[in-house]
Amino acid sequence: MNTNIKKRCIMLFPQFENINIIDYIREKYDPLSSHVRPHITLVFPFESTLSKEDLEDYLKTSLEEIKCFNLSLEEVVKIDNSLGLYLFLRTKEGTEKIKELHNKLYEGMLNIYKPEWLNNGHFIPHMTIGTFNNREELNNAYAEVSAIEYKFSTLVERISVGIIDENEDSIIEMEVDLNKQ
Repeated sequence: MNTNIKKRCIMLFPQFENINIIDYIREKYDPLSSHVRPHITLVFPFESTLSKEDLEDYLKTSLEEIKCFNLSLEEVVKIDNSLGLYLFLRTKEGTEKIKELHNKLYEGMLNIYKPEWLNNGHFIPHMTIGTFNNREELNNAYAEVSAIEYKFSTLVERISVGIIDENEDSIIEMEVDLNKQ
């Protein structure tokens, strides 16, 4: 096995004042809650031999025109499709900016790691708050949390690259600041 291969994911880690509500829901319904804090995925997990320096240079170049932006999440939606059964917290404000980041990052050298299912153009900016094995679990959880009327808002100032280890823990490898102008 090549020890230079790293499994990485590129994410936003929003800093909400009321994030404890999301933490509570995720602890109950998201098996990854103890492995990675609440996040929005920009580049889905991929394995590569890219060096930290090459990836950091690519990110800085790709993101040099992207400015900090406001983000809000507020609607819980139920996802039931061929990819799985999930509860998402959908973005309201910042949706187009997240799509722009997602598309920009997959344009260059990360394009070869783009999952085939993303080619249908249906990327939905979201935060996963639950993952389920069957529809009954999904429906019960949705019934419990869908009435949540909280708004989660913050300013996004950086993106993060996490290394996913053999235990599925995400260890932050680097963070790249967005343009503050």
